[in-house]
Amino acid sequence: MTRTRRLAAVAAGFLAVLLLPALALAHPLGNFTINHYAGVRVEPDRILLDVVIDQAEIPTFQARLAFDTDGDGQVSTAEADAGRISACNGLAPSLDLAVDDVRQRPVLTDAGLTFPPGVGGLSTMRIVCEYTATLAAPLGAGAKVGFADTSFPNRLGWREIVISASGTSVSAVGGAMRVASTSDRLTHYPTNQLSQAPNDQTIALTVAPGGPVLAPFVAPDAVPVPGQGAGAAPSSVAPGATTGPASAAVVVVGNAPGGVTGSELPSIFREANLTPIVLLVSLLTAGALGAGHALTPGHGKTLMAAYLVGSRGTVLHAAGLGLSVTVSHTIGILVLAGLVVGAQDVLAPDAVVRGAPVVAAISIVAIGGWMLISEIRRRRRASAAASLVAGPGPEHEHHHAHEHDDEHEHSHGGVTHSHLPAEGSTITWRSLFVLGLAGGLIPSTSALLILLGSIAAGRAGFGFVLVVAFGLGMALVMGGIGVALVLARGRVDRMPASSTLGRVSGFIPMAAAVLVFSLGLYLTAQAVGGSPVL
Repeated sequence: MTRTRRLAAVAAGFLAVLLLPALALAHPLGNFTINHYAGVRVEPDRILLDVVIDQAEIPTFQARLAFDTDGDGQVSTAEADAGRISACNGLAPSLDLAVDDVRQRPVLTDAGLTFPPGVGGLSTMRIVCEYTATLAAPLGAGAKVGFADTSFPNRLGWREIVISASGTSVSAVGGAMRVASTSDRLTHYPTNQLSQAPNDQTIALTVAPGGPVLAPFVAPDAVPVPGQGAGAAPSSVAPGATTGPASAAVVVVGNAPGGVTGSELPSIFREANLTPIVLLVSLLTAGALGAGHALTPGHGKTLMAAYLVGSRGTVLHAAGLGLSVTVSHTIGILVLAGLVVGAQDVLAPDAVVRGAPVVAAISIVAIGGWMLISEIRRRRRASAAASLVAGPGPEHEHHHAHEHDDEHEHSHGGVTHSHLPAEGSTITWRSLFVLGLAGGLIPSTSALLILLGSIAAGRAGFGFVLVVAFGLGMALVMGGIGVALVLARGRVDRMPASSTLGRVSGFIPMAAAVLVFSLGLYLTAQAVGGSPVL
């Protein structure tokens, strides 16, 4: 039986290798996002708020730490029941509702809290809060209603405010207003809007008496709060809720009740008995995930290739570049996990995720600019030397070059190579480290989810080991690609100068410098508006 379980764990581990990279962004808006929906329903004598907060895996991990009051790593039913009320009460001060410039204080009537499954052994979180603001006097003609959701101001995510009216009519001041939810209260995200999610944070309305009266409705994903009557529950249909546009493709987000126990890691990562076989397969699985991450489309391999080839790097430089990427990536994951676990009040993790691409891109611009200037200077020196110094004949130069190379070249298995930079090389270990740092600076979400899932399961040390294995998998692939490119460049350099490849080889360093510099500029522009993938 034990052997069968181990074999099943091994199979699950390799299945995770295939699936986890594709699921790393399982939440439609990304693993760091906090998404908002606010349905504002205006009635003659009260205003109802239907507020939904959909948190992705990373902020959910942070929130669960607060809900787990007994510190046992689980959110029990009692803790979840208390958490739904505390979460909504904590959200209320950030909901700014005013009538004729007088601040209103909505009362929480119903609340709901569920943990739909996420990825990497983590869950997402859905908070539903129903509020009622009873007015001191009925709304008259021309009354002004203002609403703002200022919660989680620095977090990325979908923000949607939808307006409805019962027994009144309303119109927006200075702009349009939403009267239907395109996300169906954050349960169906239209795929054609994911790249440009709505960002509704405030709305201003004018009110006129009269209009159809909507039937009562109790929110299906919230239950009454003790001490508040169920009859106060808002909306006929959750304000502004729809089934979503029938013609648009949608991504469905699970919202099953319950889910309040700890999430599980893939089988191979949560084996209780870390036998040598389980540990080995776990490390191989994490390494394969890192290798898969390195093979995904992105600019990192292009930059590495251009740098090694253009600066005439050696096999040793290629290996060093891969290793520096590993060290940088592992440190970045640990720092980010530290922010998620214990320092989110100091610096939001998604702020790091937004800032890291900018720093990496600027570093690449600097490296590309240095390569370009160095190559221009090298060409000028070569041109000046050729015009001012009468050197030996071509045959003597060729013979001397071979004598110099022979001093450093050696063979392994019949393959002759050298560990020293080629003549005219512009590479330095400092620039190599900077490029590796930039390449590993943007952390992989898959690696972060593996570490956080291990922490949630009470195995932080094991998670650290898995993250290191993940980085080594990245380094193996990137270093291997680099070595192949360096060897290929060596073969081109040995081509006769009269051949096509021989003539082209002289322009490779300049072309590579221009490529690195141009990609750096492109990534910088992309980082300002989003996050490039290196």
